[in-house]
Amino acid sequence: MNPDISRAREEIAQADKKIAEYFEKRMNAAAEVAAYKKEYGLPIEDKAQEPAVIERNLGYIDNNEIKDYYLTLCETLMDLSKKYQFRLNEGTKVAYNGSVGAFAYIAATKIFPGALPVPYGSFEKAYNSVCEKECDLVILPVENSYAGEVGKVTDLMFSGPLYVNGVYSLPVSHNLIGTQGASIDKIEAVISHPQALAQCEKFIKAHGWKTIEAPSTAGAVQTVSANGDPTLAAIGSIESAEINSLDILAYDINESKDNTTKFAVFSRSYIPEIPLKKSAEFIMMFTVNDEAGALVKALSVIGKYGFNMKALRSRPVREKAWQYYFYTEIEGDDSSEQAKAMIAELTAQCETIRIIGHFNESGAGE
Repeated sequence: MNPDISRAREEIAQADKKIAEYFEKRMNAAAEVAAYKKEYGLPIEDKAQEPAVIERNLGYIDNNEIKDYYLTLCETLMDLSKKYQFRLNEGTKVAYNGSVGAFAYIAATKIFPGALPVPYGSFEKAYNSVCEKECDLVILPVENSYAGEVGKVTDLMFSGPLYVNGVYSLPVSHNLIGTQGASIDKIEAVISHPQALAQCEKFIKAHGWKTIEAPSTAGAVQTVSANGDPTLAAIGSIESAEINSLDILAYDINESKDNTTKFAVFSRSYIPEIPLKKSAEFIMMFTVNDEAGALVKALSVIGKYGFNMKALRSRPVREKAWQYYFYTEIEGDDSSEQAKAMIAELTAQCETIRIIGHFNESGAGE
């Protein structure tokens, strides 16, 4: 029997009409997702989620001969959706501390490609730019695997109104950067951010160089570029060297080769719910009542409900002499009934308590 070409073409036309209808629905939904992600400071791309979506969608196809073609269609649709969301969020302003080429700048461009990175001269100014609605989001370093916590940012978390809905790890590679034609044996002094100097201390001491502190690594590189002094080198990123047309005299000079910085994304809104993995965490900050054993009692409540603290740090309360607040990173879901019961019981032991954010930690740009 000959195939009915007219009927087949009519079925294709009807299918194309349905595809166009549902494509428009899909892209409208993608626009809503883009607005949601912008409000809560979430990246457009979620590489961890994509394989699960594709696996689910392939389950809708019974004919194994066309599954590979449908896989191509799924991947194309995802790519178009992301491109549309990036376009819709092109005006998103992401604040950071430093200047172009700083590690925070690199993190911002990897997590939010297509957004507009906006530099500020301090952590506080960058943070306040979101509070005052100059920017939509701010990305700040919260901890380095070598140098530890960034205390000024932790203080902003405690005293400020913003929330953390994402934490991303960025490998940090420090490089020795000099003027064009400079040689390492002629260097006399090194300039960089204090943390970068500390992370490269062994390398610096081995060469007997004098150190100069700068507000940021990118600013240090700009200083070397402006001075044009072949005896002065900066410690910074490859990107900042390229931006300023400088030479890299030595690569990867940080003492720890497992040098990673955690960056947190802050927004004005606390995401009501998030698809949490088993490794999900939430950040809780609190102060305890002024009585003997108050901290021990508070920690015992956390343990009582089976929550594991991945971090516990204390910081002085700036407005009150000899008083401290506590920063904790806790594994689990703060929206669970178990967490709600824990927090309710903690209120009896704590003077103040606040959930700052919850997140699934991932690499920058993932």
